[in-house]
Amino acid sequence: MSKPISRRDLLQVTASGALLAGCAPGGRSSTAGTSPAAAGESGTATGPAPAQGAGRALPDQVEHGPRDRPMVALTFHGQGEPALATALLTEAEKAGARLTVLAVGSWLDAYPQLARRVLDGGHELGNHTQNHGDIGAMDAAQATAEITGCAERLRKLTGSQGRWFRPSQGRLTTPLVVRLAQQAGYPHLLSYDVDPVDYTDPGPDRVRAAVAAQARNGSVVSLHFGHSGTVSALPGILDDLHRRGLRAVTTTELLS
Repeated sequence: MSKPISRRDLLQVTASGALLAGCAPGGRSSTAGTSPAAAGESGTATGPAPAQGAGRALPDQVEHGPRDRPMVALTFHGQGEPALATALLTEAEKAGARLTVLAVGSWLDAYPQLARRVLDGGHELGNHTQNHGDIGAMDAAQATAEITGCAERLRKLTGSQGRWFRPSQGRLTTPLVVRLAQQAGYPHLLSYDVDPVDYTDPGPDRVRAAVAAQARNGSVVSLHFGHSGTVSALPGILDDLHRRGLRAVTTTELLS
């Protein structure tokens, strides 16, 4: 049985690390490369977002799905020790959850077998750049190489480059990166609206509490392979979602 979350934990997480953004220390802010006016109320780098999901138009950078459907997408940045990745996928499958894994190309180079492991578990595989550098700070040639490098590895290993591209080191990215990703065959970039900053290793209870405090209908949650605390937190996260009537589905299902 997973440990219950106290109200104190929820308040503490919401007031602190849960508001941080990015997938690594020093990651770009949510309006990187844009003016406040360009960011708009939606916080995207491409202007206010249209309604998302269920046959409605998607914005260039997708932060969440429809708020009227009881589903969430648990998305994972694909790096780290393969044993931890396998353990996390197994925990998800025990609960009937389906995940979206955004793989780093250099990680696939080191552990090519994990591409099939993700797909064989009923999960979804996408692109999180080749080397996980600060793509929003790169010039066009460098950024293109990061996007297409990982896409080529995904095609080689699975026959598809995946539907989703997530920029590295930032929740949202610049218009240049959006354009380059679209040219590479990713019409919509995958952002998120829930970030428990599990990559800082705050402990499984705090990771779980952060997700519980923030996740709601349509949320896209940013989590990471390679962290034992995230593996330990996942059963409790899934228990909390289940009690609230929320299903953990792939991003494609969330937005279909």
